[in-house]
Amino acid sequence: MSIGQTWDSEITTLRDPLSWRTIKQLTTQRNNVHMYFTENSFDQTGDFIIFQSDRAYAEDVAPHEHPQYNIFRMDLATGVITQLTDDPIRPHAFTKTPDSRIVVYVTENQIKALDTHTGAITLVYEERDGFSVSSPSIASNGRYVGFVRNEEVSIPNHYTGVNYGGFKDRYYLIKDARITFAYLDGSGAFDVFRDTHQLGHFQFCPDDPSLASFCHEGPWNLVTQRIWLLDVASQTAKPVFRQTEQDAIGHEFWTQDGMIFFDNRGPGHDGTITSDKTQAVLTEVAVNDNAMIPFVGLCDRTGATVKKIDMPFYCNHYHANPDNTVLVGDDVDKLVLIHLNADSDAPARLEELVGHSTSWRTQSSHCHPTYSWDGSHILYASDEGGRVNLYLLEL
Repeated sequence: MSIGQTWDSEITTLRDPLSWRTIKQLTTQRNNVHMYFTENSFDQTGDFIIFQSDRAYAEDVAPHEHPQYNIFRMDLATGVITQLTDDPIRPHAFTKTPDSRIVVYVTENQIKALDTHTGAITLVYEERDGFSVSSPSIASNGRYVGFVRNEEVSIPNHYTGVNYGGFKDRYYLIKDARITFAYLDGSGAFDVFRDTHQLGHFQFCPDDPSLASFCHEGPWNLVTQRIWLLDVASQTAKPVFRQTEQDAIGHEFWTQDGMIFFDNRGPGHDGTITSDKTQAVLTEVAVNDNAMIPFVGLCDRTGATVKKIDMPFYCNHYHANPDNTVLVGDDVDKLVLIHLNADSDAPARLEELVGHSTSWRTQSSHCHPTYSWDGSHILYASDEGGRVNLYLLEL
């Protein structure tokens, strides 16, 4: 198999036994992973999605056995799947422009940019200094990609096939991390920011290439300040939602209108879920126990909190609809809609959607539900049956 190879439609229609909603299962062959929840697999037209699959490789392996992924395009009307790359790519290690013209991905120690209109692939960065590269994000001006570089560390007896393996160890071991920009034409790269913490979730503001966010990565109960706002011109960072000892914050993302969303679960939460439905670090605390009423918040592009909404229930990830009035979340067993009641002080209201039946064993099998750009569809993943597949829900 190679670039340009196509697969016929695998789309089937299912009826959820809990809600009787109609679900489209988009894929059935091998493992298939959509973009991380901070990104959006949908094209802005809504006509197709960009996703990853290991279908081009001969060996069929389980998600925890490190499949080799490539990037594919699926036409949602016909179901036809087309291969776009033939480089080995870790799950979620890619990003794209909203119009899907440019796709940027991490392959081994390199970052490459694919022009989906011409098929041209450009090497934009090659790591030579012993750092691990992750979290690429394309600036809204289309000139450069930003990404995180964390120093490589050795974790004794570490098996990376299990979700959150080494999560706490990396938090303590990594003392040198950078945010680096590389020009998409391959003409050069430069460091913009350096830190003494493990970094993650680098994301440009959707309409301002001089503004970005990143996080101090690690168990939420240990990280003292999760979200940071980066001013590119001054190369300085300031905290977003200044944390106290009681806060456990994460799952931040930029909304379509340039707000920063975050999730605060309170003390006793490390931000994880395992296949045993427990937390990975704070194993004695159930994933849905809360010592305080958790809340979600929205911050403006100065880092100021403009809205906090109580969340008297638990989800693992959230994604916002276009006007930030409804979230889609993945709780332990179901996908849910969360109506935010943004014009009142009333707590959020939960509406159950469908069961997802995922195992939570790997990051690729996390549901990571995301809205389409117009809010009419939700894309999510599940490894029910032993392989990760993609599902589409129309609202």
